[in-house]
Amino acid sequence: MKFKKYQEFSCHIHIYMYMAYTFNLCYPSKTFSLQGVISVHLRWYQHPTEDELRSLAGKHQKGGKNKKERKNNGHIENKPLTIPKDIDLQLETKCIAEVDTLALHYFPEFQWLVDFTVAATAVYLITELYFCLAEPSGEMNISVVWSLLVLAFVVKILFSLTAHYFRLEEGGERSLCITFAAFFFVKAMAILIVTENYLEFGLETGFTNFSESAMRFLENQGLESQGPISKLTFKLFLALLCSLIGAFLTFPGLRLAQMHLDALTLNTGRVTQTLLHINFLAPLIMVLLWVKPITKDYIMNPTLGKESVPLMSEKTYDTLRLWAILLLCALRLAMVRHHLQAYLNLAQKGVEQMKKEAGRISTMDLQKMVARVFYYLCVIALQYVAPLVMLLHTTLLLKTLGGYSWGIYPDDGSPCVANEDSHGETPGQGEARVAHTTAQLTVALGGLRTVFTPLLFRGLLSFLAWWIAACLFSTSLFGLFYHQYLMAA
Repeated sequence: MKFKKYQEFSCHIHIYMYMAYTFNLCYPSKTFSLQGVISVHLRWYQHPTEDELRSLAGKHQKGGKNKKERKNNGHIENKPLTIPKDIDLQLETKCIAEVDTLALHYFPEFQWLVDFTVAATAVYLITELYFCLAEPSGEMNISVVWSLLVLAFVVKILFSLTAHYFRLEEGGERSLCITFAAFFFVKAMAILIVTENYLEFGLETGFTNFSESAMRFLENQGLESQGPISKLTFKLFLALLCSLIGAFLTFPGLRLAQMHLDALTLNTGRVTQTLLHINFLAPLIMVLLWVKPITKDYIMNPTLGKESVPLMSEKTYDTLRLWAILLLCALRLAMVRHHLQAYLNLAQKGVEQMKKEAGRISTMDLQKMVARVFYYLCVIALQYVAPLVMLLHTTLLLKTLGGYSWGIYPDDGSPCVANEDSHGETPGQGEARVAHTTAQLTVALGGLRTVFTPLLFRGLLSFLAWWIAACLFSTSLFGLFYHQYLMAA
């Protein structure tokens, strides 16, 4: 009876979460959206009107004409108004209101991703609390489905942004995307052959356990098989997936490097600059967490004199690694306002750079140069938030499917590998059919659980989380080198 009440409680929680999320979709003005939180702190630069530019240039004309007319071979030629580039122009700033964001490029995708991520994270927290208090055995963790949906939406958005860059004919974005995809494919193949004495993912152990479990499962079904997939094919498909992820994270990493440099210039406080540096190095810290000679072996068994004194158990280290990733993700989320404001300041930065040049510029081109920065704000916000969401929910899946614990000193029990409790109340005739169907489904899912074990998920999700952090750091490091040295030259 107690277990049945907990099941009903869990079902009610997810129904309420679904109703709340449906309300958010029907009433977008009531949604929790990131732009509603940071908009009160961000200021964007408004483009000047033609009258203001004409007044500054000393070319104020009566009648308010926007273009000059000139006869050329009997035809009237419309020529846009031009002004000197060294004009004394000061852009006006305005706090971002929610109504200003409605016309931004990729605003619906940004709002959808943020709202759904918040809802999915809330479901995950409630589900984790329920599993912690009730300790059910054999019950499906619904938060896994929500996290998988979040990852699917993130990949779809990153694919859309990459396709937008890929379709551009000029600028070299297509060549850059192909180059980084090939680079990350080679890098993934090189990483996958590294022994686990250096990179501790557990991928080899997980794949071996998966192959043996799949062979036993097929034998129990009366089928003969040498295994579901060879190790070489598995690593080849994994390398192709890593290449796609690296291509998707190329432009977010390059953009992060530029925003990092601008944010350091904008914020002169020592504490803020320290946090910005830690935020930039956060992917590198995550990468080092899986390098055994640098972190795990040194932290767990430091050499003091002639003896090796273990400081913590392996389970404690795995838990601390999860917490470290979550804290670094929280830091990156806290620094989003500084980076977005640094991006918005590119409008003023472009005007100051224009003043140093000789010649003239049309008023329309000047207005486009200023307005384009604010118009692509949601694109930049997606490039900053989407990799963060991908890394966060990959880590949450690693904890749930890998059978880890949030406790610093986890016990040996794990809800992912627990056996189902067969004791319960005797149902009635109507409930008997439901119980029989549920039992059949449970047996089928139990067979799949013997194939897709926590060891497999630990190896696969650990590698993917490590790879996302490695791609982010590689692309941002290249972007830092490009903006700091190549652009300066």
